[in-house]
Amino acid sequence: MTQTAIPYLFMRGGTSRGPYLNRADLPDDLETLAQVLIAMVGSGHPLNIDGIGGGAAVTTKVAMLSKSDDDWADVDYFFAQVSVEDRLVDFKPTCGNILSGVGPAAIEMGLVMAQDGETPVNIRAVNTEARVAALVRTPGGTVSYEGAAQIDGVPGTSAPVALQFMETVGGVTGAFLPTGNLVDVIDGIAVTCMDVAMPMVIAKARDFGLTGYESAAELDENRDFFARVEALRLKAGALMGMGDVTKSVTPKFGLLAPARDGGTIATRYFMPWNTHPTMAVTGAQCLASCVLTPGTVAEGMAAKPNEAPAQITLEHASGSIDVAVDYTQTDAGFQVKSAGLIRTARKIAAGEVFIPATVWAGV
Repeated sequence: MTQTAIPYLFMRGGTSRGPYLNRADLPDDLETLAQVLIAMVGSGHPLNIDGIGGGAAVTTKVAMLSKSDDDWADVDYFFAQVSVEDRLVDFKPTCGNILSGVGPAAIEMGLVMAQDGETPVNIRAVNTEARVAALVRTPGGTVSYEGAAQIDGVPGTSAPVALQFMETVGGVTGAFLPTGNLVDVIDGIAVTCMDVAMPMVIAKARDFGLTGYESAAELDENRDFFARVEALRLKAGALMGMGDVTKSVTPKFGLLAPARDGGTIATRYFMPWNTHPTMAVTGAQCLASCVLTPGTVAEGMAAKPNEAPAQITLEHASGSIDVAVDYTQTDAGFQVKSAGLIRTARKIAAGEVFIPATVWAGV
């Protein structure tokens, strides 16, 4: 045998896509697992020509699922971000877009029994210990991918997947504000370092000489901007207690500008070495929380809703995304309780993906 076959579903989740795997079909140790995923995706080539990656960070993501032993959760979701070219795998972050497909995939894999009509799937994101309640359309006890829900960055419409994110504060750093400050100044740039669903470093676009309305392509061509961002991000990572983040995709970086298309605020999100073509679901929660929190770099840039949950519309490079943030504001400070979003997912392929047996001979 020269190759090892691994069962997989290939799915789009939100505005990302990649293989969804059963954790039981993979090696236990992370070092071997990383090599398996590198071979599977084809990391090491800009087109991922020898694997099933799509040559972009949003198409080199992997979801690994298993039945949960948690009293609340039905399924555990273990995420891996595989680099396009550097043959690196980051197990630290999670991904909310890929999570959009976890509920449907868990049902397709037989990890969760479908109900007639709609099936609730409680998900534990093991990378960050966040808890997410998903609601999946299952007419007749079968996952439906057809519907009228539309999300910017994906053509056409699909069945909605409702997501409610809970316990997302401090999942990586242990704190809402990992540096202890609402605003830090790093390399002369005012930033808010926040950890809600995803640890982020958030700044104003104008402080980099940008409008905040640039396209993803225009930003990706501005390598001087990325050099400044990376130097700042590395220093911020250390201040946030994350150590040396040189080879980690976290903390992510975000820019803010006043809204211009009817949203709450304009945003750009970085992964972090290129521009996200749309918006990460996790990043959206952090950016929305930054907008709602008094005293952050977002102060004065947007009209804040007075009600809770608050509907925050983030304008991004391909349209917009709505986040419903449930929060409390007391004398003790601002506290995020949960965040809700509507996403979509679609099963694209199913079968076996092959990797060289020299990488791993199988279970």
